[in-house]
Amino acid sequence: MSSAGEVVAVGSPRFTLHTLGWRAFQDLCAAVLREVWGQSVQAFADSNDGGRDGAFYGTWQPPTAPNGVRDIPPGPFVLQCKHTKKADATLAPSELEDEFDKVSALVKRGVCGTYVLLTNARVTGTSEEEIRRRLLACGVAHPLVLDGQWLSDMIAMHRGLRMFVPRVYGLGDLSQILDERAYAQASVLMASAPEQVTTFVVTGAYRKAARALRDHGFVLLLGDPAVGKSVIALMLAISAADNWGCAAIKARTSEELVQRWNPHEKGQFFWLDDAFGAVRHEEHLTHAWARDLPHVMSAVKNGARVVLTSRSYIYNEARPLLKPYAYPRLDEQLVTVDVADLTPTERQQILYNHLAAGDQPADVRARMKPHLEAAADAAPFRPEAARRLGLQVFTSGLSLTQQGITTFMVHSQQLLRDVYDQLDTHAHAALALTYATARDKALTGLPNPIVFDAGNSDIVERAGSTPAGVSRALTALTGSFLRLNTSSDGQEYWTFHHPTLREGFAAWLATQPHLMPMVLIGMTDQALLSRTDCLTPDSEQHRGTLLRIPPALYADVARRVAALRQQPRGREENWQQYHDRERAVFAYLRQNTGSGFLRVYLTADPDICATLVNFDAPTAYDPGPPVLARLHEAGLLPEDIRQQTIARMTELAVAAPDADWADTGGGVGPWDVLLTDGDREAMLEHVRQELVPHLNVMVDDWAEEFAGDEDNDPVEDALRLYEEVFKERHDTDTASKIDWAIDSYQQMRQPPEEASDWTPSNTQSLRERMSQLRQRAGEQRSLFDDIDQ
Repeated sequence: MSSAGEVVAVGSPRFTLHTLGWRAFQDLCAAVLREVWGQSVQAFADSNDGGRDGAFYGTWQPPTAPNGVRDIPPGPFVLQCKHTKKADATLAPSELEDEFDKVSALVKRGVCGTYVLLTNARVTGTSEEEIRRRLLACGVAHPLVLDGQWLSDMIAMHRGLRMFVPRVYGLGDLSQILDERAYAQASVLMASAPEQVTTFVVTGAYRKAARALRDHGFVLLLGDPAVGKSVIALMLAISAADNWGCAAIKARTSEELVQRWNPHEKGQFFWLDDAFGAVRHEEHLTHAWARDLPHVMSAVKNGARVVLTSRSYIYNEARPLLKPYAYPRLDEQLVTVDVADLTPTERQQILYNHLAAGDQPADVRARMKPHLEAAADAAPFRPEAARRLGLQVFTSGLSLTQQGITTFMVHSQQLLRDVYDQLDTHAHAALALTYATARDKALTGLPNPIVFDAGNSDIVERAGSTPAGVSRALTALTGSFLRLNTSSDGQEYWTFHHPTLREGFAAWLATQPHLMPMVLIGMTDQALLSRTDCLTPDSEQHRGTLLRIPPALYADVARRVAALRQQPRGREENWQQYHDRERAVFAYLRQNTGSGFLRVYLTADPDICATLVNFDAPTAYDPGPPVLARLHEAGLLPEDIRQQTIARMTELAVAAPDADWADTGGGVGPWDVLLTDGDREAMLEHVRQELVPHLNVMVDDWAEEFAGDEDNDPVEDALRLYEEVFKERHDTDTASKIDWAIDSYQQMRQPPEEASDWTPSNTQSLRERMSQLRQRAGEQRSLFDDIDQ
């Protein structure tokens, strides 16, 4: 080991830097300047750089740490990057003739005391001597020539460089730069998605996420489907294995995170995709997070690092349920990252990398090239669409015009149905099997090798395929439609390459009535609840495509969902898992079903209403009232059940106290549906008569019950809401009594001072200005200049 943050590589590492594009190589060089040498740089464009030819320039400041080069005195410097796409190329002095002429002009103007030439090519000793001689002759006081091996050594030495330029993990032998544990972790992570590592682009969103993870130990990645959330999470996991020796754990729920956190293991990295639902908001998951977040924050405080991902529209629905007190140690603005916020240069580099990694022939890429900048400007821009553009299987019949390519980028999801139609029956069977498989305790996809049980065999037969045909199709689809992953215990399994491919298949599958019954039979319970809906066929499609079940199958699905709700707690289930299963059923009934299905369901589960009316406080977290409201909207809730619901809420309004029913400022909630104006006024009178006169006694009980529970204060929330409601009704006497109770309650609780070493980092983040500077400079050289080479 050398200094902190550095590691000496074993042997002599060599990274395949020729696989980078010219722009990506320049970005890497700029990162070396910042991370290794600690220099501030500015970038200039080819057409307006005063002879610097795409170089970087600045004023050299003496570095404060070992930097891999001899001392350079302060003064103006220029860094020139020379990239070649030829493996094992050697740079000859004759290739720099144009540069020598430009250097003389720079020296005369006093802007080039030091000239650094950085290339990914090899430079022989004789060539280096000649290049230095020519630069000295041009008037350069301090010439420096650094080749690809020097750059590889810097990558191997500096963990900080690798964290902020994680693409390098896919450019060489990791065993040369990582210790044994980090190597094992990174290898497992990279094996699950090698193409994601090789095509990754460092964006402003990634840098913000990396800083949040480094400084706060927690980051929430938000964005619409196909914008790259999971890719950033993967690269953060690899960087964490390298920088902090973290063992990566890909948990599925908040409960699993809490269970697997080991307070004696300081280096744990938890990664949870779709934390609040994969396609739609799943309230039971959000309620679990609200319950478990204090424990998660304790893990973070003790050294764990946590990355969550969520689609933006799902998080927007989940956020109100994650009360502000659920984030006791986090500034949400610092740890929440909008992944879709990309600069034009970042979009172009993402598109470039996917085309370079794809299988499009060189002549096709050459025909695409004039239209690629327009394609990168398409709105919305989705990296997953860029990946598909690079693969022939998705672009059959694509018009290689600007309109054709930009239409593909914007509407790639709509075009998927035609692509699925063109696949053969074996591929349809393989995809149907993969779709029917959902999360269980060990896997997240279709196991390899496949077990052709009765359900799987029926799907294969109905699709017109055979087991052998399915096996061949799975191999052929891997890399385009599917991905072959490996679980922690070594079991391989197939999943859709991207969630939007799974959703596109759901839309196609809904048009295939011969496959639908058997796919449903083959689905696990979790898949049925999370990947289907029973809305009417003409219902407007919500964001996130689920498999829409036709009315003819409602009875079968209703019986299965009812049996799942009525199923007693299993031997391997704890009480929380049992209740989470029940919540998942209730969420399905409320969110994913129409009136026609609910009518059928009540026949299969006639006792459900008796269960629903036994809700408890806090009612905002109980699934009962929302389902009761849904039944009432559908005209299916008996009046006696509605009256029992009102009586239960009236009781909790005083005993808890619970004021969720009185909140009318957050849109249409369940109580806006269940209560009439008369009901609401009667309940307010009950609070006035039964709660307010006894506040002095009840405050003592509440303060004792919630003493020290700083992260959970439903009493104060309820009292403040009651105070606001009575003020709106100009009942100042009742409002003032409640205000007194709030003050007394706060004084009696007297939460203890928290002794915490949690302090947000005040370290100023690195300024990433290259993209903006290039845009202002009006750069003319296209990033796609060498895409067809």
